[in-house]
Amino acid sequence: MRHLDPAGSGPLPGGPVGLSRRTLLAGLLAAWPMAARAQAEGQWHALTGDDGKPVPNTRLPGELTSEIAGLRGVTWIGPREAGITLHEFYDYNCPWCRAAARDIAALVVATPDLRVGLVQNPILSPRSAQAAKVHLAVQRRAGSAAGYALYAKLLGAPGAIDGPRALDAARSLGHPRDAIEAEADSPEIGAALATQMRLAANLGLAATPSYVVGTTGVLGHPGGRALARMVAAVAACDAVTCEGQPG
Repeated sequence: MRHLDPAGSGPLPGGPVGLSRRTLLAGLLAAWPMAARAQAEGQWHALTGDDGKPVPNTRLPGELTSEIAGLRGVTWIGPREAGITLHEFYDYNCPWCRAAARDIAALVVATPDLRVGLVQNPILSPRSAQAAKVHLAVQRRAGSAAGYALYAKLLGAPGAIDGPRALDAARSLGHPRDAIEAEADSPEIGAALATQMRLAANLGLAATPSYVVGTTGVLGHPGGRALARMVAAVAACDAVTCEGQPG
């Protein structure tokens, strides 16, 4: 693939949120009130992951989160009329995104009123940008069902993912390799990817995966059970946690 730079200046810097700060504070967490604990961990809501550790999350500007619905190339899973919408911003070479793909698949099956939007944010390497462009090409030619099939196939297999590997996966799913490669290298796909990455950067989503639910941004994958709790809370309370209940 010829074009590795989707935004004109290379992939944006960033990566998974580190755990060192949380590790240093682990011994103090049990003694702190929930509100103080949330503030110390950079939390808007007191969310905890499947491992019992705080999950960083923040309040996002509504004028920016509203732009997600208008992005070109978002892969949608679930009914259009669903009452709950969850957006995942991901990188094909993020190890936590593999776990997220499995958990999202299970969550969609278990939650008929959930709609998930998959948004590209290939911030880890140029090869991630290559794979993202192949995904966008498949999405553009064949729609969200085809885009989701490629997402599941690539994140369901071990090893690094780059453009050639993504093209091979697309071919195995019945898409013409040469046509997909030509589409992936088109200016339209490059512009769509740049727009998705730019919005992720403007939202401050420097971890992969990151999630947006309403105006809440969640940095990192909290685990399948925690993600299900978030979605259930949105259904019950219109927020990622219900007041007075731990995340």
